[in-house]
Amino acid sequence: MSSATDDPTSSRPAPPASPPDGSAGKAAVRPELFGPGRRATTAGIVLLISMIAFEAMGVGTAMPAVVADLGSVSSYAWPFVAFTAASVVGTVLGGRWCDVRGPRGTLVTAPLLFGAGLLVAGTAGTLAQLLVARVLQGLGAGAVAVAVYVLIALVYSERARPAVFALMSSAWVLPALVGPPVAGVVTEQLSWHWVFLGIVPFVVVAVVLVLPAVRDLPAGSAEAPATRRGIVAAALAAAAAVAALSWAGQHPTGWAALVVAVVALALLVPSLRRLLPRGTVRARRGIAAVVACRGLLSGAFFTVNAYLPLMLTSTHGWSLSMAGVPLIVGALGWSSAAAWQGRHPDLSRPVLLRVGFACVAVGIAGLLLVAPAWGLPWLALPFWIVAGVGMGLGFSSLSFLLLARSADSGAGAVGFDSAAAQLTDQLSQAALVGVGGALLATTGSPATALPVLVAGLVVLAVTGTGIAGRTAGPARAAAGR
Repeated sequence: MSSATDDPTSSRPAPPASPPDGSAGKAAVRPELFGPGRRATTAGIVLLISMIAFEAMGVGTAMPAVVADLGSVSSYAWPFVAFTAASVVGTVLGGRWCDVRGPRGTLVTAPLLFGAGLLVAGTAGTLAQLLVARVLQGLGAGAVAVAVYVLIALVYSERARPAVFALMSSAWVLPALVGPPVAGVVTEQLSWHWVFLGIVPFVVVAVVLVLPAVRDLPAGSAEAPATRRGIVAAALAAAAAVAALSWAGQHPTGWAALVVAVVALALLVPSLRRLLPRGTVRARRGIAAVVACRGLLSGAFFTVNAYLPLMLTSTHGWSLSMAGVPLIVGALGWSSAAAWQGRHPDLSRPVLLRVGFACVAVGIAGLLLVAPAWGLPWLALPFWIVAGVGMGLGFSSLSFLLLARSADSGAGAVGFDSAAAQLTDQLSQAALVGVGGALLATTGSPATALPVLVAGLVVLAVTGTGIAGRTAGPARAAAGR
């Protein structure tokens, strides 16, 4: 499935160059995305991603009111922990189900499970009911994300995939812009319950639109690898470890947190041997390097994204609304760059990935001029636009390379490899955000802790630029099974 422009070692002739404005590439793939037989599928994919994005953006805004109504401040983190842990299980099991049975069942069942979680949360009268709802939402969201990748691999040609991934990036922009303020207004004027219930119609419409494509999909792959021993236990252990690491990150002082973190790592390390492609830690050429790069890119960017508002409000006295502006411009930079790469399907994705990592590194490094007490807070705006552009180029390229290198690593592995990539997303963000929390608790000052965190994340992004080239070419080792 890999193209000559993605594999510099390929002996096949490269396709004709597209015009500089990318108009030929855009025209070539548009019928595949929006033709009569594909329009509903493309719209359904965008809606599936949008419903998860709206939930993520809206729930974060409404959660203070939710916890105040159902629990206490001490229980604030548990709805997020429950969602994250369940999404790990949903990601792993959804990927395996897609490989064995095909994505047909998952594309229907997972959104309905997510929607059931929204209904349970929207009618919750106790914290226990809310936590059950968050588990259902996490299971559904994790499985949906994997199934969408498998659907794209089955339905769209390689040349059309950059444009599909650009649309998936754009599906996060509107929720990022309007989700928090709309959720705030709904919570204040109606009730936080409607933040959950209001997303249910999106779920119904998305399932209806995807159904035509789902009916034509194969039921499964005859070449899918044999059942991996212990994968269910590994998924559950990884979920428990993620929950424990999240708790330890929120309580970084004292022996209890240290013991919990050690136990979590003892569960996590052997689980990852079954859940990730072999060679991921060393970024071995092929699918392992793609999965490793996904963790580095997501971990570096989203960790800074989580702490940037704190940097601006606590250190420089910005209001909450003003502190959110860099996040908005970063999202716009991401969407614009993703759209641009979608119009240039013939460009080398490993090269775009290296450029993306470099932009993210520059954007994060620029915040070293913002994070200290003597820093210039307005520099967060231009530098976070640069980081957003890097994510638009890098993340979309990684999504393309994930499917191409998964095909190289063996038939029937797209679900496993897609789940592994998402798992590295979740783990890298949970671990690095926890490191940030530990630094804050240790130093007691964002102006002291955040420059140290930012400097470490720059190193991760620079490391990514160095290993981006390993994502090109056929995989040299099959995924660990």
